[in-house]
Amino acid sequence: MDCVFCRIIAGELPSDILYQDDEVIAIRDINPQAPTHILIMSKAHIPSLAETTPPINRGGLLAHMCFVAIQLAKKEGVSETGYRLVINSGAEGGQEVPHLHLHLLGGRRLGKLG
Repeated sequence: MDCVFCRIIAGELPSDILYQDDEVIAIRDINPQAPTHILIMSKAHIPSLAETTPPINRGGLLAHMCFVAIQLAKKEGVSETGYRLVINSGAEGGQEVPHLHLHLLGGRRLGKLG
């Protein structure tokens, strides 16, 4: 298995698992860009956000990933002060691992985008 996230999901690589269910797993990022930096990834190997559009209906999965992020933001104590959710798609979009995942970033003032 070449995908590092698939190896984490399979239990082949160690990680700090914060949440998991049948569809997603959430871990702390090993290279955090903020005091709170959590990755919420699909357990199914979906290469990018672009792969979630029809005919593959993954709308429920994306909503579930956001719901998990909201719950983790509350648990981590960043819900009240604010946080950012980011999905990078493709190499030029900043996606480093070709496996659908959402970044939850918080714990400090984040710079403006754009």
